[in-house]
Amino acid sequence: MAKELADKAKEAFVDDDFDVAVDLYSKAIDLDPNCAEFFADRAQAYIKLESFTAEAVADANKAIELDPSLTKAYLRKGTACMKLEEYRTAKTALEKGASITPSESKFKKLIDECNFLITEEEKDLVQPVPSTLPSSVTAPPVSELDVTPTAKYRHEYYQKPEEVVVTVFAKGIPKQNVNIDFGEQILSVVIEVPGEDAYYLQPRLFGKIIPDKCKYEVLSTKIEICLAKADIITWASLEHGKGPAVLPKPNVSSEVSQRPAYPSSKKVKDWDKLEAEVKKQEKDEKLEGDAALNKFFREIYQNADEDMRRAMSKSFVESNGTVLSTNWQEVGTKTIESTPPDGMELKKWEI
Repeated sequence: MAKELADKAKEAFVDDDFDVAVDLYSKAIDLDPNCAEFFADRAQAYIKLESFTAEAVADANKAIELDPSLTKAYLRKGTACMKLEEYRTAKTALEKGASITPSESKFKKLIDECNFLITEEEKDLVQPVPSTLPSSVTAPPVSELDVTPTAKYRHEYYQKPEEVVVTVFAKGIPKQNVNIDFGEQILSVVIEVPGEDAYYLQPRLFGKIIPDKCKYEVLSTKIEICLAKADIITWASLEHGKGPAVLPKPNVSSEVSQRPAYPSSKKVKDWDKLEAEVKKQEKDEKLEGDAALNKFFREIYQNADEDMRRAMSKSFVESNGTVLSTNWQEVGTKTIESTPPDGMELKKWEI
């Protein structure tokens, strides 16, 4: 039955009825999901439809997985990747196919075309962002997620300066049911669960990635995919053609801190140090006459309690500055002679 459907799909393909061909190949695959030929042929029908080129890459990858010696699967993948301007990925696939069948002239012709296009692309490349950019470059916050709902599983992404992290919220999917492939500017995610329609996430990415550095992990509640950016730019979206790329702003604080320091004619004052010096000078200052007497009274007064201050004030006033008592109960009753500060004349001081 699957073979009959595939034969009808080929007839539709010859008649340029590519939509019907895809539909018939899909039915054949449902009946025989392990036939690499069906996937490779459906990939060719997808290529002809043009708007399904990413699906063609996914089918070619599946065909290669099922039968690594199927040369037309490499040819399909190379052709589809070239249409997506994934010239290096295309060249790798074509070289693999050519190694299996060296006599096939199609591979050599397409490889030469890839080499030419790669050379042209390198000429048009903008100067890359220096790799010495500070690692503290600010990335868009996680709250700025690009969320695109799908019919089956929801996915979202966020980015850092060096990578984009894509999360597919597929719960309880066994690892063997997940097939993920990376191209220069393409991500292919296929989830196949028996008895259910296959899930495809195959966007042409906003920017180029480094396939060898990309990785993914199948967890119990989600699939997390890390895409290594080829250039340190901010993606405007996950998919190609949805806004301009933005170079990250350099860390201004880092630049300021690295600026050379130039001598200045203005000296910064250390006010704490200045205050300490003033206090020391006041303490060590040699006063004479009434100034020394006032300082002497003030020092005693500052360290006295309330009763002592009352006694000192009263005795000082009543004696016209000749008696200083520190005992409120005995003001005017007890006096002794004391030597005043700084060599003043001997007077009576009541303590």
